[in-house]
Amino acid sequence: MEIKEIPILREERIDKYLSNYLSFSRSHIEKLIEDGSVTVNGQTVKKRYVLSFRDQVLVEMIAPEAIHICPEKMPLDILYEDDAILVVNKDRGIVVHPAPGHYKGTLVNGLLNYDIPLSSINGFMRPGIVHRIDKDTSGILVITKTDEAHEGLAVQFKEHTIKRQYMALVNGIIDERSGEIDLPIGRDPKSRIKMSVLAQGKGAKTYYEVEEKLANNTLLLCTLHTGRTHQIRVHLAYLKHPVAGDPLYGTATKKIPLDGQYLHAITLGFMHPISQEYLEFKTSLPLYFQQLLNKLREG
Repeated sequence: MEIKEIPILREERIDKYLSNYLSFSRSHIEKLIEDGSVTVNGQTVKKRYVLSFRDQVLVEMIAPEAIHICPEKMPLDILYEDDAILVVNKDRGIVVHPAPGHYKGTLVNGLLNYDIPLSSINGFMRPGIVHRIDKDTSGILVITKTDEAHEGLAVQFKEHTIKRQYMALVNGIIDERSGEIDLPIGRDPKSRIKMSVLAQGKGAKTYYEVEEKLANNTLLLCTLHTGRTHQIRVHLAYLKHPVAGDPLYGTATKKIPLDGQYLHAITLGFMHPISQEYLEFKTSLPLYFQQLLNKLREG
């Protein structure tokens, strides 16, 4: 996929500027922006963003005809469903929504096949998606069926009032019973696919409790106070206790290759966006996680 750096010749709204500069329709540019195919200084932006001459703008050059999102038959582990929302337990290895170069096999493809209404606020590439977890992170996600439900949950995510807990297996032994990591996170200046702890990054806070100590690993219950990209993975790697198996931030060990992080979204709690009733969902650790824990316990 070609990534093109766009020179800034005048300061105006990014959707208007890119439409004129690249000779794409405004609607296609808006879709590229919504789907994260446009970055400014390493960050995604809204279509109303006003460019400055100092900005570095990168665009993944996707022709309009190249984007097709099709329904696909996929087993869905549904924890809850009503007219406004759907709560699912995502398997490890499943990408949440299509992205440039990856239009098949995502949770969105499965949701389209499930044939339910989905909110449209995040564009045709991310129908129903109000938050996400990484491909190799398993666990609970809430999907919105209506724009009203989407807006109500989006406010809760923005205000950090949603309860989000993850089980994480990390390399090494953490001595203290609990702790809090309060360090800002931003795009890694050396790699556009990684995040890192940066002084100029956005505030990020993770609380953790030790659930179990093994010979060379520690099992943690992590609670998010914010929801930055890769937050738990970045914070724990910064402490020199990366999530076991993490191919992006981790280190391989004799017993755990870097084939996917052992991180599971185990608890999700929020106010129902329509009824205002508090809902909380929990899951057990998935089989892949349990099998590794049993192997490590046996020594």
